[in-house]
Amino acid sequence: MRKEIEERLIKLSVGINKLILSLNKSILTQNLSEQVIRSSTSAALNYGEAQSAESKKDFIHKNSIVLKELRETGISLKIFSESGMVEDKPDIARLIDECNQLTAIFQQTVSTARSKK
Repeated sequence: MRKEIEERLIKLSVGINKLILSLNKSILTQNLSEQVIRSSTSAALNYGEAQSAESKKDFIHKNSIVLKELRETGISLKIFSESGMVEDKPDIARLIDECNQLTAIFQQTVSTARSKK
């Protein structure tokens, strides 16, 4: 399961990177592009950190960071979609759906870990 989640986070980040490369460069897309690249890659990288957590508190903290980054990524993707910056609607819809699914997984992970604390 851990490797599957890790792969999904990596694929989300790679998918977002490919999407960004396909966008027309403008002042409007540049700032948001840089931010969504940071937040999506941060989610994947922090998940790796969470796998080496030194305590339950550390595990909760690192997974909470993953959750925060996924929420930020999801909002950024919705801004891209609703502003019309992305022409490939099925591609952005797929990324939003995957981000939402991962967000739900990490919300449950953090909630469960906190309840067992």
